[in-house]
Amino acid sequence: MTERQAEVLAVLSRLADAWNDGDAAAYASLFTEDADYVTFFGMNMPGRAVIESAHRALFQGPLKGSKLEAGGGEPKVRFVRPDVAIVVAGGGSSLSGGKPEPGRESTLTYVLVEEPDGWRVASFQNTRVTDPAAKAS
Repeated sequence: MTERQAEVLAVLSRLADAWNDGDAAAYASLFTEDADYVTFFGMNMPGRAVIESAHRALFQGPLKGSKLEAGGGEPKVRFVRPDVAIVVAGGGSSLSGGKPEPGRESTLTYVLVEEPDGWRVASFQNTRVTDPAAKAS
């Protein structure tokens, strides 16, 4: 792994730490001011302020005590320019604070940009992993 890849992946680690601490301000601080955050059910939360406000409500309400964990193998980090990285990673969550629960696995896509104060997430997409063949039967 290169130093630049490690820098990018450190942002994802800090995102998980902030989520696991229930810290909406720390979580949102890792996004650009104009970031787009697309939830697993397709809702877009535009901008850092909206991301923080929405996550504060989630961390105090239905996702209080929830935990994130990486999964799905090594994240794929691709630099489309020296200051822009795309990361595709797997992950899961637990509402009870334990191990990720079945049915809560996601494929996560991040676009990170390097700003003067470090890497920030400019766009995020959470897609819940499903098996269409299983649903058809």
